[in-house]
Amino acid sequence: MMGSKLIGFAAAGLSLALAGVALAGKRRTPPWWWFSVGMALLAAEAVSSVLALQAALPEAAAGWHRVRLMILALVPGTWLGFALCYGRGNWREFLHRWRWVLGAVYGLPVITVLLLHSALFQQVAYEPVSGQLYVRLGLAGRVVMVGSLLGCVLILVHLERTFRSAVGVMRWRIKYFMFGLALLFGARFYTASQALAYSAVQESALVVDAVALLLGSVLMVYSLVRTKLAESDIYPSHQVLQHSVTVAVAAAYLLVVGLLAMLVSRWGGDPAFPLKAFVLMVGLVGLAVVVLSDRVRQRTKLWVSRHFRRPVHDYRRIWLDFTAKTGALLEPGALGRAVLELIAHTFDLLSASLWVVDPSEGQWRFVASTTLTQEAAQQVAPTPEQAQALQQVLRQQSAPFDVDRCTEPWAEALRALNPDHFRKGGGRLCVPLVAAGELVGMIVVGDRVNGQRFSNEDLDLLKCIGDQVAASLRNLQLTSRLMQHKQLEALQNMSAFVIHELKNTAQRLSIMAQNVAEHFDNPAFRADCLQSLKRCVAEMDEQIQRLSLLRPELELRQVETDLNELVHGVLNEVAGPDGPAWVEDLQPVPRIWADPDQLRKVIVNLLLNAKEATPSTGRIQVRTWADGDAVLLAVSDTGCGMTPEFIRDRLFKPFQTTKKRGLGIGMFHSRAIVQAHQGRIEVESVEGQGTTFRVRLPIKPVQPAG
Repeated sequence: MMGSKLIGFAAAGLSLALAGVALAGKRRTPPWWWFSVGMALLAAEAVSSVLALQAALPEAAAGWHRVRLMILALVPGTWLGFALCYGRGNWREFLHRWRWVLGAVYGLPVITVLLLHSALFQQVAYEPVSGQLYVRLGLAGRVVMVGSLLGCVLILVHLERTFRSAVGVMRWRIKYFMFGLALLFGARFYTASQALAYSAVQESALVVDAVALLLGSVLMVYSLVRTKLAESDIYPSHQVLQHSVTVAVAAAYLLVVGLLAMLVSRWGGDPAFPLKAFVLMVGLVGLAVVVLSDRVRQRTKLWVSRHFRRPVHDYRRIWLDFTAKTGALLEPGALGRAVLELIAHTFDLLSASLWVVDPSEGQWRFVASTTLTQEAAQQVAPTPEQAQALQQVLRQQSAPFDVDRCTEPWAEALRALNPDHFRKGGGRLCVPLVAAGELVGMIVVGDRVNGQRFSNEDLDLLKCIGDQVAASLRNLQLTSRLMQHKQLEALQNMSAFVIHELKNTAQRLSIMAQNVAEHFDNPAFRADCLQSLKRCVAEMDEQIQRLSLLRPELELRQVETDLNELVHGVLNEVAGPDGPAWVEDLQPVPRIWADPDQLRKVIVNLLLNAKEATPSTGRIQVRTWADGDAVLLAVSDTGCGMTPEFIRDRLFKPFQTTKKRGLGIGMFHSRAIVQAHQGRIEVESVEGQGTTFRVRLPIKPVQPAG
């Protein structure tokens, strides 16, 4: 009893110390607030467990157990919040995505305790033989244990995802911290599963929790001292349940223990069964640690290469991984993190950093690193003179070279950009990134596991990866420039149209303003002035309506629509006594599911375009007919026609027009409407002879995307 008391109070004291250290200095960030509150809750739980164990009467023990279960209801949610944030540069995304799960893990146990606090346990007694404390759980107590069990799994899954996503020094920094948390919540997973299996909490479970808290705190203290409280920026993916060792270990443990419990129960019981289950859990956790060990993986790979005479690197797998992980990335930061993760895993590296040359300023810009955070990178950024000297040297390099063997002044700036963290890391290499004869950036790697030197095979593979990364970064830069030019071109085109219209309107308003002082008393002038103002307002409103057609999303309100009726109605509005001859050939067609208001805009635009392009002596034919599961509308004119280049490059693009008073968005908007109906619009035209537009629309309703 005295030993359990000392362990409990030691664990509580160390937990409170960690809670204070977490908020010391510059660490008052949300992840460390979660950690501080979580450690304080674990300390309070440990104290309540000790007081329950040393209570002389069952009634006193019951009171402290009630306090312990109430505290335990808050633990899973708090630590899940920490697991979603710890070490992650994108922790805000995870908190937002998992906000409902976090609320449930917090809310359900707490609400259960508040509403059913009298049902936390059924009995608190001492076993007659061993004299140990025995707490039989009630309904609310079992709910708290279920929350603790599921919370432990979710916490360990997210911690594992962070650990897997960390590479190099980032993983080295958090390794023992993660081991401490894994020990802490692995033990709690065991005690919660045992409590649910027996519907009771035994004294040995409280001791296991206290020992795990003490040892886990020691590992976390060692981690913080070893890394000197250094921060980490890790960007794990959101797919936390895929390839999860935690889920596999938890499932295997529950399955095996469940089968063993069933056999033990059938064969008359085994007093040592809880201890055996604990040993099984420790073995599974040890196996998981071995699986995640970089050192074990490297030694296994070298052993296979040495004894089976195969290359150290599996080039096919490496390039498949490279293309799969980087092919769809369009942002340099994401590309850099993926590349460094691949390089670190391939070469068993702890340090890898990617810097690029800013083409506009000529300065080095930090992209990603397995060892440096964004703040640390800003502190070691080179001066403009150092940046220029370093770029001149790297432009002349065509292969990876040893940074630590260079004695020139520029090498000091290069080493400062990528500091080493281990004296036996095997040296640093710089991989210049050159694409199309232009320096794009550089990758510096070092701190190899076991200090192993780089072989010629390693250097060749590093150069190949560097060339591919340089090409990818160069393509991203060119794509970014092209997008900027396109956006500027679109803005200039739109501005030209808007300025032209505003200039005309402003001139008319200016003339009116000049004449107001002289002719304001003339009633006819005032009436004419009022009409001119109305026309100006109407024209500006028309331009605003046209520009509003450029909205990226189009919402359809589908109803059964008679296409012939819609076309006939628009014809009556557009066709007049003057102008070209109109030929209406509307064959019987089935009713279609469409948005009549949107479809009417397409018909109006096609008919008006045909009318404006056709001389008064020409002819316009409007046809409809059915074709299988679709109906077609064709508008043919004998107008001026269009060139193939105009149709290919300009017809369906905004702000491309041949009209004096057009914005060039009519056909752009018409095609968007037709495509929203899952149809298509086709055009045939011969310059000087005429044009035919065909619109094909499905009869069945459009299914929403996703």
